[in-house]
Amino acid sequence: MTLPVNGFSKLSKEEKITWLADQHFLNKEEGIKTIKQYWNTNEQLQVLHDEFIENTITNFYLPLGIAPNFLINGQYHTIPMAIEESSVVAAAGKAAKYWQKRGGFKANVLGTEKIGQVHFMYSGAFAKLNDFFNSIQPKLFKATNSITENMQKRGGGITSIELRDKTNKLDNYYQLHCSFETLDAMGANFINSCLETIAKTFKKEAQNFDGFTSEEKDIQIVMSILSNYVPNCTVRAEVSCKIEDLNEDKDMPPKQFAEKFVRAFAIANADPHRAVTHNKGIMNGIDAVVLATGNDFRAVEAGVHAYASKNGSYQSLTNARVDGDTFYFWIEIPLALGTVGGLTNLHPLVKLSLEILENPSAKELMKIVAVAGLAQNFAAVRSLITEGIQKGHMKMHLLNILNQLGASEEEKKYFIKFYKDKTITHSNVINEFNSLRSKNDSSIPK
Repeated sequence: MTLPVNGFSKLSKEEKITWLADQHFLNKEEGIKTIKQYWNTNEQLQVLHDEFIENTITNFYLPLGIAPNFLINGQYHTIPMAIEESSVVAAAGKAAKYWQKRGGFKANVLGTEKIGQVHFMYSGAFAKLNDFFNSIQPKLFKATNSITENMQKRGGGITSIELRDKTNKLDNYYQLHCSFETLDAMGANFINSCLETIAKTFKKEAQNFDGFTSEEKDIQIVMSILSNYVPNCTVRAEVSCKIEDLNEDKDMPPKQFAEKFVRAFAIANADPHRAVTHNKGIMNGIDAVVLATGNDFRAVEAGVHAYASKNGSYQSLTNARVDGDTFYFWIEIPLALGTVGGLTNLHPLVKLSLEILENPSAKELMKIVAVAGLAQNFAAVRSLITEGIQKGHMKMHLLNILNQLGASEEEKKYFIKFYKDKTITHSNVINEFNSLRSKNDSSIPK
């Protein structure tokens, strides 16, 4: 039974690991050995990783893969992807190659507006509150000058501050709804610092407003925080080609492929059970690039899924249609990303990933990430409506199963060849592996 611990954060790294081993590991020596195996041999680099978060004991690695040949707006990109799931990188690369022959991907940023809000309670008349807000709005901007000065010099800053009445949702609830332009920074710290300053100024000025009664002056600031829902920070990525050019699936004529592909999206829009899995496939591509570039994939996920529900029900983030003899496939998605600040300046592999992408601006990164999601979705839906998802996925998963079984390199080569034209399931791989192991190693076919 685990016992509580006081002052855990004050323990040294070694003391934390010893406590963990004593409390949780069946084999203490093996547990500690595993933890230390993942320490970086470069002590300075390990200290850097230790200081990213709190109570660190080791590093948790994800594979960093590469998907080449992405033709975006006439230029080729090699896209880094950090992800643990089999087949994602391969599928992205396959989709890139497919559309490379058909004119490539087109992408453009539709908007870059970020959002932050001061949430507060006020029990008086709205007309009075509105008069107060209009009278002190310039002071709210001025109060943040020391924070926004450098951002303003580069063309960014606070673009608007609005008073919003939310009392139809919650009694006495109002917002200061603020919009921001943060340029190449994701901007979370910048936005939150501005909001807290705005909130303090708002509350202070209320105490001096003659139009309020003493009770109305007591505005309660509940919280000041950015929003990860950014419906005006969006990007569109698309592909299109003549239907006759959808000709790489031998068992399905191009017209049938296009019609079936479009029908798959109608189903995703009709049923949230399918839409969630459909969008998860999109996020396989998006999250992998977001992670590789040191951005916040949780924020992106939260905003994206809210956006998928903007019409009142959860639907597909991508769309497809046939117009005459042409096939169109596109995505419009909110992406609040940054290429400066945060991990982009600290994590060596993040720096390298951005270098692989030729050090894009935040807008360029938005385009690349959206294309990765679109490519991933195309590959997944294409598999679903033709040969099925498991054939390609399980072939990629085969090595994971064999590694779990402790297969030798010779055995891996044998099974890759053995399953070249066979259906792969977890159970039949185990059965075949055990059958092979029951024989002498010399029986492995060459």
